[in-house]
Amino acid sequence: MTTGSEYVREANAALEEAYEEPMSLAEYVDRVFERPSIAAHASLYLLSAIEAAGTRTVVEEGEERERYRFFDDPGNDGEHAILGNTEVLNRFVEDLRVIAAGRGKGEKIVWFDGPTATGKSELKRCLINGLREYSKSPEGRRYTVEWNVATADSSPSLSYGDAPSVDEANWYESPVRSHPLSVFPETTRAQLLADLQERSGEHVPIQPPPELDPFSREAYEYLEEHYRREGKHELFSAITDPRHLRVKNYVVDVGRGIGVLHSEDEGTPKERLVGSWMAGMLQKLDSRGKKNPQAFSYDGVLSQGNGLLTIVEDATQHADLLQKLLNVPDERQVKLDKGIGMDVDSQLLIISNPDLDDQLNQHADRNGTDPLKALKRRLDRHEFRYLTNLSLECELLHRELTGETSVWEVTEDERERRIRQPVVVEVSDGDRVVRERELAPHTIEAAAMYSVVSRLDDGDLPEGLSLVEKAIVFDRGYLTDGDERREKEEFSFGEGAGDGVHGIPVTFTRDVIAELLGDRPERDHPTLPVEDVVMPRDVLNAMVDGLADAPVFSPAERSEFEDRLVPVKNYLFERQETDVIDAIMDEKRVDEETVSEYVEHVYAWTTDEPVSTDRGEVDPDPLKMKVFEIEHLGRFDEDDYTGTEPTTPVARFRTEKIVTALNRHAWRHRTEDFRIEDVNVLEIPVIRDVLESHDWEDVARVYDDLEPRQWDDPPANTETAAIKDRTIGTMCELFEYSEASAELTSRHVMGQVSYRWD
Repeated sequence: MTTGSEYVREANAALEEAYEEPMSLAEYVDRVFERPSIAAHASLYLLSAIEAAGTRTVVEEGEERERYRFFDDPGNDGEHAILGNTEVLNRFVEDLRVIAAGRGKGEKIVWFDGPTATGKSELKRCLINGLREYSKSPEGRRYTVEWNVATADSSPSLSYGDAPSVDEANWYESPVRSHPLSVFPETTRAQLLADLQERSGEHVPIQPPPELDPFSREAYEYLEEHYRREGKHELFSAITDPRHLRVKNYVVDVGRGIGVLHSEDEGTPKERLVGSWMAGMLQKLDSRGKKNPQAFSYDGVLSQGNGLLTIVEDATQHADLLQKLLNVPDERQVKLDKGIGMDVDSQLLIISNPDLDDQLNQHADRNGTDPLKALKRRLDRHEFRYLTNLSLECELLHRELTGETSVWEVTEDERERRIRQPVVVEVSDGDRVVRERELAPHTIEAAAMYSVVSRLDDGDLPEGLSLVEKAIVFDRGYLTDGDERREKEEFSFGEGAGDGVHGIPVTFTRDVIAELLGDRPERDHPTLPVEDVVMPRDVLNAMVDGLADAPVFSPAERSEFEDRLVPVKNYLFERQETDVIDAIMDEKRVDEETVSEYVEHVYAWTTDEPVSTDRGEVDPDPLKMKVFEIEHLGRFDEDDYTGTEPTTPVARFRTEKIVTALNRHAWRHRTEDFRIEDVNVLEIPVIRDVLESHDWEDVARVYDDLEPRQWDDPPANTETAAIKDRTIGTMCELFEYSEASAELTSRHVMGQVSYRWD
C-alpha cells in the first residue's frame, strides 16, 4: 500500500520537473539559442505541441490516415480523447502550419462547428491537457517576466494595490505573460530574432513577440526614468538587472496562456475580451485622473489566453463578441481604454453548435449588404460530425458506460474482440443492493451499429450494397463477401457529403442502455441469472421505442431511423450465429500447423515448385490437399476429383482463393528474403475466412443427430445435450460469454435455425 509520505514525494518530484528557478534575461537568451522552441509564438507553439506527441495510423471511413496522438489526450490517459474526425483535425493542423509560417490565414479565426456530442467539448479539454503537459517538458517550456521596482528606491512598489514589506514578495509577474524578448528595444530584438532564425535552421520564421503589456511597460518606464535621472550609462542593463527583472517559466493552463470564454460568462464586450477597470483600485493607487494599468483586472478571455490560445466556447452566446474579434488576428492588439492598448499573441478558436451558422446567415439574402459578411469571411470553418466507424462508436459507448478512457490502439484482431466483448456494470437498486448486470457480447456492437447506420447517407450507395455493409467498409476498409475480400477502393461512395451530419447521438444511446441496466427483463432460468443479462435485441428494441419520446428527433428522422432497424438486427443475428457455429465446431477446428502445411502444398502445386521439409525438398502431396479440402473444409467431395487430381472447380479454388490472397500478402510485406514458409497464413484475412469459417451444412455433416428444436431443454444422454454443454463452455472460454448470456444467445440462434433445419 502506498503511504501518504510516498504520495507527497511523488508530488514534489512532479513539481520539480515542471518548474525552474527564475533566471536573468541574459541567461534566458542563451537558453533560447540552445533551444529555439521555447521562444515560439502562439500558433507555432500550439503546432509544436501537437507534432511533439507523434502520429499513429488509423482507419476511418475505410481509409488509412495518419492521426496526431495529441488528440488522443495521452497526458491524461485518454480521458478527453477526441474519437474520430481525424481528417478534420488534420486540416486544422495544416491550417496552423500555414498560420505559424506566416504564409496566409493569419487573419482567420478557427471555427469548430457541429452537432452536440460530436467531440467539440473534448477538443477544448484535450487542447488544455495537451498544452499543459507539453509546457512541463524541456522543449515545451513557456516563459514570461516578473518585475521588482521596490529595489530601485524606497518609493511605493509596483503592485496590484498592496505594497508588501518583504522584498521577495515585491516581485510581480506580467498579468498577461509578456514574452521575455519583448523587453528588448525593437532594433535589438529584430537582430536577435534574425540571428536566432539563422541558428535554428527552421523553415518556419520566428515571428517578433508583441510589445510589453501595459503593466510591464509601466514598470519598465519607471525604472528607465529612475536610472536616467541617476545618470546611468548602461541604462538597459540597469533596467533589466536581476534585482528588477527575472524570467520565469510557467505551466500553461486556463488563465495562464489559455483563455476560455464559457457560455454563461457575462459582461460588456470589453470585459469579456480583456477585463475591466476596478474603481476601488484606481482610488487606492491615487491615479490622479488617469487610468492606471495596475488597476486593471486582466481577466478577459484574450488577457488569459495571451501568449498561446483563446477559446470561445458555445460561440452562439457570444455572437456580439465575434464582431469585436475581427481585427485581433492581424492587428494583434486590443484596447484597455482609449489611451491604453495591449498587444496580443493568441491563436483564436471558437466552438459552436449549428445554430451559429443559422445566425450568421440570417442576412444572407441581402447579398452585398449583409452586415455579417466580413465576420463570415474571417471564420475558417472545421465541421465535426458524428462517428461513422463502428469500432470508434463502440469505444465511445464503453467510455460512456464504464469510465474506461484508454484509447484503443490495438491490432485488428484485438479491435474485433473489443467490438464484440461484453460489459459488466454494477447497478444499485432501491434497497442499496449492488448487483452485476451483463451487457451480453455484441450488445454494445448492436447499439453502435444502429447509431452508425442512422448517420450514413444512403444516397451514394453502390448498387447491391446495404448501409450495414457500408458501415463495415468504413470501419475495416474492406468487405468480405463469402470468400471474396473487396477493398474500399472498389466501391464508389461519391463524396459522402451527408455521412455523419445527423443521426442518433451517443448520449441518446447511453441513456437508453442506462435505463435498461436499471430494469430487469421478464425472463428466467432454473439455475442461471438470465434476468441480469441485457441482450443486443433488448437494446435495439429500446432504442427504437425511445425515438418517439426523444425531442431531439424530428418525425422524418424517427421514420427514417425505424426503417434502418431490420438490417441491423439481421447483422447482429449473423454475428451471434457465427459464435454459436464456431463454438459447436471448435473441436473440429484444424490446428495451425495442418493449415500451414496445406497452404504450402497448394502454393507449391500452383507454382510447380517443390515443398521444403525436414527430409529435404519433396513434391506437393495431392492426397494431403484432397483430404484437407474434403474433410476439413467440407467444400468438395469425391466427385470433385479424378483420383487425387482436382477438377476445374477445385483448381480454381486453390488458385483464386488461396494463392491470390497469399501473393497479395507477400506483395504488401515483400522483402528480399521473403519465403512462403515464414508466413503465418492465419494472419491473412481472406485465407483465415476460407479455412476457419463454417456453416450449418458443416454442422449437419459432422453432427447428424443434432436436433435444434430440443436445444432449450435437450433430453439427457442425447447428442444435442452433449453438444449444447460443450458449446456453452466454448462460448464462455473463447468469446467471453457468461453461462447466462451464452444460454440466451444459443437459444435465440437455435430457435431461428430450427425452422429451416430439415
